[in-house]
Amino acid sequence: MSSVRIIAREAGVSIATVSRVLNNHPRVSQGVRDKVLAAANEKRYVSQVSKRSTANIALLYTGELSLGSPFDAQLMFGMSSGLEEYDYDLMVLDAKRSMQPGETHSQMLMRKGVRGLVLRTTLATRSVCLAIADEGFPAVVIGDRFEHEGVRFVYSDSREPSREAIEHLVALGHTRIGICLNTVDDSDHADRLRGYRQAVEESGLTWDRKLIIRTPANRPGGAQLIRRIAAMTDRPTALFITDPETSAGAFKEARAAGLDIPGDLSIVGFDDGDARFDVFPEMSAVCQDTAALGREALAALHEVIESGSVTTVPVRKSLRAWFEVHRSTAPPLLPS
Repeated sequence: MSSVRIIAREAGVSIATVSRVLNNHPRVSQGVRDKVLAAANEKRYVSQVSKRSTANIALLYTGELSLGSPFDAQLMFGMSSGLEEYDYDLMVLDAKRSMQPGETHSQMLMRKGVRGLVLRTTLATRSVCLAIADEGFPAVVIGDRFEHEGVRFVYSDSREPSREAIEHLVALGHTRIGICLNTVDDSDHADRLRGYRQAVEESGLTWDRKLIIRTPANRPGGAQLIRRIAAMTDRPTALFITDPETSAGAFKEARAAGLDIPGDLSIVGFDDGDARFDVFPEMSAVCQDTAALGREALAALHEVIESGSVTTVPVRKSLRAWFEVHRSTAPPLLPS
C-alpha cells in the first residue's frame, strides 16, 4: 500500500500538504485537495493502525441503517466467507454520522483505514454512491443498479418473478390483487411494483391505486397492513407483500384477526432466505438468494481492490430471483 511520501510525489506537493488533505485541514485549496485525493485513491492509500496497514473494508449505509432486517442478516452471512478467504475485517458505517464537516467521502474512509466499500442505498441517497464513484474510491453497490459507468453493482432482478407471482394469482381467479410496498423507496421495491403493474395491465384488470399500500418494512408494518385490509369495504382477495418482515407480520396478524390464509386472503410474500417455510401455511413467495449477493459483492470488491485501478474492473452483475408456489395462495372463496 502507498505511503504518504508516494502520494506527495504523485500529486506534486509536500508530505505536509498530503497530511493536511488527508486530515481535512481547511487551509488547502480545492485544486490541491482534488489532486491529492485522486493520487491517494489511485495508489490505494489507507491509514495505518498499530504500525501495520489495515485490512478493513466497510459496509456503508448511505441512508437509514437496517442491520436488523432479514436482507442484511443474509447479506452479512454471505460476506462472512469472503472475509475469511480474503483476510478482511469488516466495519459498519453510517455515511451521515461518519462524515466530518467539509470532509469528502474518500477523506473519511482513509481516516478510518478503509480499503473498500460495499454500499447499501435507497432511491433518496443514490447520489452518495455516485459521489464515491466519482472520487474513485473502491466500492460495489449491492441491491441497486446504475447507468453511471463508474458505479460497480451487484443486484437481484425481482421484476420478472414479481410479474409471474401476479399472473399466478390472476390464473387462480383473483381480480382484486393488492401490493404492499415499503415506505422507504429503493430500486428493489420499484422493480416489484413494475412487475405487479405489468401483470395487472396485461391481464386486463383495472389499475387501482387504492390497492397499492405502503407500510414500514417490519413486522408491525405487516400487522398494520392486515388491519387496513380488514377495514376496507371492497378489500382485495389476494396480496403481494414485497418485504420478508412485513410478510411475517401479516401472517401473524391474520391469524389473530381470524382471517384464513388462503381461504379469506391469498398471500404472496417475499423471501431473502428460507422464511417462507417458517410460517403457516408455507408461503408462496418471490425469492432471492441474498447470501449469494453478499458473496458476489465481496468477491467483486476484492477484485477491484487488488486490481490497483477501479477503472479496469467493471462490475455489473445481476442474479436471478424466482417465484415459488406454496400453500398460501388458492382461488378466492368470494366473488372478486
